Amino acid sequence: MPSVNVFFRFACFALCVVLSVSSAIAPALSSAALNVSPRMKQAAGPSGGVSLSGPELPCGSAPVPPYPPLVDASVVKSWSKSDLGRDWKPPECTHWTQPGFTTLVTIAARFHSTASAETLLRHVGAVSELAALSYWSTSHKQWRTLIVDAYALTDSQGGQRRGNFTTDEIKPGATLYFEQVDNLSGKAVYRMDVVNASANRIVFAIENVTTIRFHLIPMLRPGDLQSMYFLDRESDDVWRFYSVMRTGKNASGLIAGNEASSINRAVAFYRHLAGIPATQEPPGAR
Repeated sequence: MPSVNVFFRFACFALCVVLSVSSAIAPALSSAALNVSPRMKQAAGPSGGVSLSGPELPCGSAPVPPYPPLVDASVVKSWSKSDLGRDWKPPECTHWTQPGFTTLVTIAARFHSTASAETLLRHVGAVSELAALSYWSTSHKQWRTLIVDAYALTDSQGGQRRGNFTTDEIKPGATLYFEQVDNLSGKAVYRMDVVNASANRIVFAIENVTTIRFHLIPMLRPGDLQSMYFLDRESDDVWRFYSVMRTGKNASGLIAGNEASSINRAVAFYRHLAGIPATQEPPGAR
């Protein structure tokens, strides 16, 4: 069983930036060209057996895609506009008001852990511990550093660096800010809104507060990158995980077109979460 110290360090912040910038740098890669590892499942075909109404979050009903059996890998689904249409409406519980997307990725998983909710919350707040996370770069064909640096901020307006967030701060209704330095896009500020933080359920959402750029070119305006994360205790030693991330439909067109890179960056986050070595072969997609 993985140690909780590597089990949930920083948790979900990585996915926020990494999925957005990947497609701006790497060459476009069609779905047909994906070489997806059997250890990381991806729904196949236009719907992959998944409802074309789009992802359904665990907000009082069974999620889509569903949680896989515990012995199976996580289910990573990259949705397309041909699946859902340009004006897809986000699930109501996200409170995302704008329709549509440029990229949309979901992950559903179940994993072993005896960690308490308090332990998981402490790792969620440990922003600084994500630095040096690795992922498989489809453009460079090698393992590379994904997040160069990350740290909590006192506020969103020129806030000062501060220590990691405490479990007392990560409570329902709380709004917290942090800055992350991506290996490609540089610095950006993010806001985390805590929805639930109980003994059996942790839910929070993240979106960018400042513009995300690549070589000074604006890629994502404030609020263009949104994600939401759900952790639900299933038993004493099993947790369920579900995440949804989207870039808005008005994001730079350079964001679209590289499913493999998006998958690998999502897989890097999940491995970090589950205590799996980030560079373990094979990567999610070649």
